[in-house]
Amino acid sequence: MYNNLVIQPYTPLNPYNRNSSANFRTSCQNQAGVILPSPQRNYCLFNEDKVDFFVKQKESALPYIKEILKNSNNEAQITETLYILNRMQDSGTKGIDKMYPLLSRFNSTNSPNIQTFLAGIYRKIQVPDAFGPLVAMLIRNSLNPQPACFDANEEVGGAILSYISDRFKC
Repeated sequence: MYNNLVIQPYTPLNPYNRNSSANFRTSCQNQAGVILPSPQRNYCLFNEDKVDFFVKQKESALPYIKEILKNSNNEAQITETLYILNRMQDSGTKGIDKMYPLLSRFNSTNSPNIQTFLAGIYRKIQVPDAFGPLVAMLIRNSLNPQPACFDANEEVGGAILSYISDRFKC
């Protein structure tokens, strides 16, 4: 499905020309295949072909990822994009730590799906500015738990412990 797509060098989208973003919409905003957790399944399902396509692009895909994270308010799309970003970090993509200002947009979310992937990314990139929001997220979730099929606090707490343990290594 995504074999015919080619990532072009990033050019800002022209908001006055609806056709200028056609390639961006078809490659990044197709939500077919994103299935959020349910009571029968406590994990997300993603279109792995799409995920692999972006992961293989490494740094050249980051402008598209940034554009989605900057503009989307769709939980499934944000969750999928964070999953792609997480996989990109695992594959050695450089520059994800510099995306913290954009990722911080989601620091106050109540979505356990977004919190889980965000905490996982923060655990890996270890940006000092992310520690406070992780603690706030854990406290907020403890005081006002959100209904979910899994406990996002496991990942949030694990990310906090990762920050703390890295500071006390000898």
